[in-house]
Amino acid sequence: MRRGFTRKPQGNEPATQGKNYITPSGLQRLKDEHRFLLTRDRPAVAEVVAWAAGNGDRSENADYQYGKRRLRQIDGRIRFLTKRIEAAEVVDPEAPRTGQAKTRAYFGATVRYANAAGADRMVSIVGTDEVDLSRNHISWVSPLGRALMRSAAGDCVILQAPGGIEHLTVLEVRYERISVEQFREPPRSEDTAKGRSRQLSHDEEETKRQNT
Repeated sequence: MRRGFTRKPQGNEPATQGKNYITPSGLQRLKDEHRFLLTRDRPAVAEVVAWAAGNGDRSENADYQYGKRRLRQIDGRIRFLTKRIEAAEVVDPEAPRTGQAKTRAYFGATVRYANAAGADRMVSIVGTDEVDLSRNHISWVSPLGRALMRSAAGDCVILQAPGGIEHLTVLEVRYERISVEQFREPPRSEDTAKGRSRQLSHDEEETKRQNT
């Protein structure tokens, strides 16, 4: 086992970068959420707000107040996603690699390592928008991600964790597809809008019957 390599994250390494490094599946997730918010969720909530606006005093109208607050949240999320997508720098873990780029851990690497007690763990180094600890996906700017960066099998690295310094031994570095959980459309907003629309139609029909 090679012991010559020990790396600490440099103090002048920035916590964030201008570019948003991300895997192809991670970028697709951002795009899917952005499209959903822009074409489905926002129009649905706007419909509820328009309906609620015609129901008397807006200052005491809970549906109107909630809808406006929800619209602000959606608009904020859309702006955030737009910036992240525009700044995206896609790195495909499955792309062909040569030399050190094939054997050392860079963005998109899946790394198996052991701690001082000999316990093994495997993590994949991904973008800040793709972190999923349930899948062992860690950010490339996290303390562990930075400690593993540029290491190869047999290297020892030092992790400066909140609980203290840990010595890790890198056992394997490989590049393979990293599956990010796909975006799933929540039914809440659209169902709410449809429910409001159905109730509005019912109220209008009831009013017509009473007036005839």
